[in-house]
Amino acid sequence: MTDSAPARWWRARRCGQQLALMAVFGALAALGQAPFDLALLIFVGLALGFWAFSDSDTARRAAWRGVALGTGYFAIALNWIVEPFLVDVARHGWMAPFALVLLSVGLALFWGAAFWAAFRMRAGLAGLAVALAGAEMLRAYVFTGFPWAMPSYVLVEGWAGQLAAWVGPHGLNLFLFLSVAGAVAALRKPVLAGLPVLFLGAALWPIPAPVQTDEGPVVRLVQPNAPQAQKWDPAYMPVFFQRAIAATAAGPERPDLIVWPETAVPVALNYAEQTLAAMAEAAAGVPVVFGINRFEGARLYNSAAVMDAAGTVSDVYDKHHLVPFGEYVPFGDLLDTVGIHGMAAREGQGFSAGPGPALLDLGDLGAALPLICYEVVFPQDVRAAPARPAFLLQLTNDAWFGNFSGPYQHLQQARMRAIETGLPLVRAANTGVSAVIDARGRITAQLALDTAGHLDAVLPAPRPPTPYARLGDLPLALVLALFCALAGFRASKNNVDHSRRGA
Repeated sequence: MTDSAPARWWRARRCGQQLALMAVFGALAALGQAPFDLALLIFVGLALGFWAFSDSDTARRAAWRGVALGTGYFAIALNWIVEPFLVDVARHGWMAPFALVLLSVGLALFWGAAFWAAFRMRAGLAGLAVALAGAEMLRAYVFTGFPWAMPSYVLVEGWAGQLAAWVGPHGLNLFLFLSVAGAVAALRKPVLAGLPVLFLGAALWPIPAPVQTDEGPVVRLVQPNAPQAQKWDPAYMPVFFQRAIAATAAGPERPDLIVWPETAVPVALNYAEQTLAAMAEAAAGVPVVFGINRFEGARLYNSAAVMDAAGTVSDVYDKHHLVPFGEYVPFGDLLDTVGIHGMAAREGQGFSAGPGPALLDLGDLGAALPLICYEVVFPQDVRAAPARPAFLLQLTNDAWFGNFSGPYQHLQQARMRAIETGLPLVRAANTGVSAVIDARGRITAQLALDTAGHLDAVLPAPRPPTPYARLGDLPLALVLALFCALAGFRASKNNVDHSRRGA
């Protein structure tokens, strides 16, 4: 850090004040995420955090600054995490602030580790960019992963976001962090400003709007708009079901496919004969994909089922990437075997996981890869499909996420999955936002949040398979591992040289 007036002012602050400012920088960066969508601010907030890192004089201080930066970032970006606890405020409302604080600090530890490692390896700002990209990749995989609100998601609107088709969201993170590092380094060496200016321009320059067409199969998205507090209330379940039935039967023009959101059917598949008959009558020969729960013995599954043109259930997919503590208790089955009962999914406590990604045969429309709610967050799950589908199909209930940031961030991540794979994505959401997304991540049609009704839209065409769809995260993981190995070797060599000179 140069001995400029801002640097002197920063060094005059106490440690606690510096950490508070780091949290403010992180909060500023989070305003790049939906629904704020102020992409420029993620560059500003991170640049301030990188600038403060360059003033760190110990690995411990660097780590604490990283934790503070991450805590501020995640506290703002993940503010929606309190919403599930507010569905039943009397019982669970007290947990909301603890959930936000614990999640924000827990995820911030990944950033703290990156700051610590970059300092220890003496790798400078570029090393911090690489370490932070590695930390974000680990966040997507460790303990089943939770990659929500990755910094790269702010790029989905601009030309820079299209690079995800080549390098995926983690490669985009690396480019974003390197551009931030370059911007900070340019304060001392203006010649380094070229890359960050170029990348920032690509990030802020929006891609053209999609060209609307009437050619292609038409998909109808049904949005019953059931608030979570009322969704399973016996007095309201028939109301929401009839809304879905009316939307299914609406209009003289029949679509080629009808899609209901996650758990839109209010009874389990095992006992839904009359319910399915009503759905088949409303569909009038059009295939329907719908979200429903089903039992297999004591096990409960969150499923997507296909009703064919004859009104028969022809295919079923069981969600396999479940939400820890939301849909199941981690290690519940294992705990049951050692005498700690009441948490085992196999005994009906929470949901059981399906066997893995699978395709649904939708006849003339081709095969679709179903993604139930949370599953769209994981690019590695999308790539794990047994074959390339014709399109991605997300069924979700975003009523859990409130009506401010959560639903829009979920939609943002779905758009990134479309860019990465070069596939269109169809998204049916209980309370919204239901949308059709083309293979470049652009929304071609959508039904607004907290709106009941249906949306008919043409299914966009896919693009050729992308490099990221073929190779995934492995190339970037190898690059990150190689960099860390070289930086570690360089740091150890420097330590040896210092000790020899000291001797």
